Amino acid sequence: MTATAARVLAQLRHDPRTLALIFVVPCALLTLLWWVYDGSPVFQTIAPALLALFPMLIMFLVTSIATLRERTSGTLERLLTLPLSKAGFIGGYALAFGLLATVQAALASLLLVGPLGLRTAGPWGLLVLVAVLDALLGTALGLCVSAFARSEFQAVQFMPAVVLPQFLLCGLLVPRDEMPAVLEAVSRALPLSYAVDAMSAVASDPHPALWGDVAVVVAFIVGLLAVGAATLRRRSA
Repeated sequence: MTATAARVLAQLRHDPRTLALIFVVPCALLTLLWWVYDGSPVFQTIAPALLALFPMLIMFLVTSIATLRERTSGTLERLLTLPLSKAGFIGGYALAFGLLATVQAALASLLLVGPLGLRTAGPWGLLVLVAVLDALLGTALGLCVSAFARSEFQAVQFMPAVVLPQFLLCGLLVPRDEMPAVLEAVSRALPLSYAVDAMSAVASDPHPALWGDVAVVVAFIVGLLAVGAATLRRRSA
């Protein structure tokens, strides 16, 4: 597993565009959001929720495409002729992209609470923790979805089907308790809802009660990785 993670990280060292997408784009989007609102209190309201969304979205995109590329290129089939299980392959990718996700979320969080001036009632360290979990959630979603795609284009197609409904129902646009009962029930089954709730708790409460939401997000991460390992195919066709 560690050998797989080291190989993935070594490959990404020579891929500056992917590294820029992981590390630069979330920070750029948050900065653009801050500039758009330019001192408006709206920024203080929605920035924590978007800190949950942006890392998850980008890590989902990068991880799903990178993992699928291993299948379409035949790399996965060759690797699985070695003493490497599907769980070990998924675990190696999760470890590699999890490390990148941790750095990404830490950079975006520090940008928000530092230069962009986001004020949080709770400890800013909890903001970083939840952002890291959100990025790991995107990684797990990407690894899981890649098992069901046959091409990189199909992996991208999964993004509006998997991520956008969570964005619409997470409570950012409309509080979840004000949604129709059916949509509120659906939102309870989506991991981003709990990530946004945890972010909102850190932003608004000096002593946030977020550990229930954090536990749900962690459970989703573990479950998605397990599904990804169980459904992974050697080839895309």
